[in-house]
Amino acid sequence: MSENGPSGRVRPARPGDPARIGPYRIVGRLGAGGMGTVHAGVAADGMRVAVKVIHPEQTQDPEFRARFRREVELSSRVTGPHLVPLLAADPDAPTPWLATAFVPGPALNQHVAAHGPLDEGSLYAFAAATAQALAAIHAAGVVHRDVKPQNVLLAPAGPRVLDFGIAHAADGTSVTRTGVTTGTPGWISPEQYRAGTAGPAGDMFAWGALVAYAGTGRLPFGTGAPDVVAFRVMSGEADLAGVPAPLRALVEKALAQEPGDRPPATEAARECAALLASQATQAASAGPPPATAADMVAAVWDVPAGEDPAWQLPSDRSRSKKRLVGAVVLAAGVVGGLAGGAAALLPGDTGHAAHASSSTPASPPPSSAGSVRPSASVAKGDTAARQKGADSGAATVLSWEEARAAQGAGEHDVARAVLHDEGSVAQELGDGADFTPDDVRFHPSRREVYLSYRLTSDASGTMYAETEIARNMCLTMRDVVLRLHPELTYRTYVMVREDPGSDPQVTWADDFVTNSACRSAADDGAGDGTGASQDWQPDEDGLGQAMIPSTDGAEIRVADGAARKIIAATNGMRQSLGTDRVLGNNEIKVGFDPANSAMYVWSDYVEWNEQQVGSWADVAAGKACRALVSERQSAGSAWPYTRYAVAEIGGSGYLMIRWGTATTPADCPA
Repeated sequence: MSENGPSGRVRPARPGDPARIGPYRIVGRLGAGGMGTVHAGVAADGMRVAVKVIHPEQTQDPEFRARFRREVELSSRVTGPHLVPLLAADPDAPTPWLATAFVPGPALNQHVAAHGPLDEGSLYAFAAATAQALAAIHAAGVVHRDVKPQNVLLAPAGPRVLDFGIAHAADGTSVTRTGVTTGTPGWISPEQYRAGTAGPAGDMFAWGALVAYAGTGRLPFGTGAPDVVAFRVMSGEADLAGVPAPLRALVEKALAQEPGDRPPATEAARECAALLASQATQAASAGPPPATAADMVAAVWDVPAGEDPAWQLPSDRSRSKKRLVGAVVLAAGVVGGLAGGAAALLPGDTGHAAHASSSTPASPPPSSAGSVRPSASVAKGDTAARQKGADSGAATVLSWEEARAAQGAGEHDVARAVLHDEGSVAQELGDGADFTPDDVRFHPSRREVYLSYRLTSDASGTMYAETEIARNMCLTMRDVVLRLHPELTYRTYVMVREDPGSDPQVTWADDFVTNSACRSAADDGAGDGTGASQDWQPDEDGLGQAMIPSTDGAEIRVADGAARKIIAATNGMRQSLGTDRVLGNNEIKVGFDPANSAMYVWSDYVEWNEQQVGSWADVAAGKACRALVSERQSAGSAWPYTRYAVAEIGGSGYLMIRWGTATTPADCPA
């Protein structure tokens, strides 16, 4: 489900990540993808595990739940030395999850990017091990359907195949949407492109491409837009130059256009084992020959060990420059999408002393940052001004001053979660926001929860910082109040900005119950300031349509051109984005949603923080918009696409970052 899967280095937990899933304590993240998030977990005995949790949006879809339940059932059928074992799962939980063993070592694509192709001995071992893994999968009556470099980990003792995220039974019982091609472009068989059929022979086609990639370091069907790659797959244009001769004949058979011409996994495993035997015998010349196929793989396997740092449990951070006080672990009941690790320790029910009034009220922040609604600044010393808006029911500085500290277990859980999650946001903002334990307050009669905050001189972009704080507050309130403490009657969160030397301001107020998406775009459809039309907003349904490969020549051409320009611009920004490697079509993609006349650009790169995502999205939006305008100027009204959207993978699905209309050059961001 991601290029990291149950391997790779542990990244910090993000706001809203759970502290515990099932029996496992969550200590960070391993990756994320279209289906969900992979968390780093630790069992009671210290065993490291990878816990895969599906995105919250998907939990409301009965079809997707059935698909996930099926994945668990199929994964439990399959065992073997070159597979990643399923340890535990709960497909019927409010947020379904499954846990697999953690496998130290990089994914194949990560190894190739860092070290180049495998040497000949390791390549034979790789081919034999992955063929044996597929043979075990097929013997259990399962079809993998997503064999690709990201789903093969290079462990110390040999390769491991993982992720049955789109697997189905070979008997034909699958749970996927009719008409949607599942899989990854370049690793999908010709028959699946043509007829949507996927069987064991389709896995073997992908296996042939996988071995070629491992041996050459090149994608056998090249790079480019998904539709361009699909054309090469269906025309048989595989690049096999450099594949060792003993393996090339077998790879060529695996890449045959007709499924019946490909060898089954058992046959490929036997042939690869024969090729491997001589290598293993030479490697073991000083001792007894390998006794099993797995021993032969281990005997010749010579792959640099990937980074395998110790998994550190969350620890208290010194906050000498901040006023966050101490840390405690959230109660065991506060799990399932709430906060992970530590939360700010709350004192008893203490009062809150507001900042002293200054002579000049502060100016309100810009209002284009989200569906949360900006209010006018209010001087604390001006009672009439502080009450202004109260008659209409709007939150004011006066109602904030009337609010009290948390009382009872539910409110304390809310306050702890808010402070923990906002503290994580502050870290991502470069510690540019400041919160204290008494900054979360409650007004039961108004059904409002207040968060007061300060932005320091280090805050990078006031509007952006406040947008992230507001979005995070909304998500946390939905998690804790709606899911964990439905007995609480609160439905609105209010943000109050308190900067030294300035008067308090009610800056945001939003109904977190009705704002189910916690959108960051303005209610008037301004699309984060890009000028999107009021009657359209991008969503995951449209993005899902864009992910389906197109057969239209003009769409393929425009998507390929736009993707090339966006990727080139992204790599040109590597230093400012903090990108540790060159990105390509595996991370940044372009597609079309015909029903809404929209072109989507989406990124699956998970290393950027929010500020870097915003910078990338600005560039991508400009390139996408200009690509659409250019085509419209050439083709006229025959070109139907007049909208664009830019999305980025996040902890709970794809986030729509930028969008707008594209009819004239003036529409496009600079």
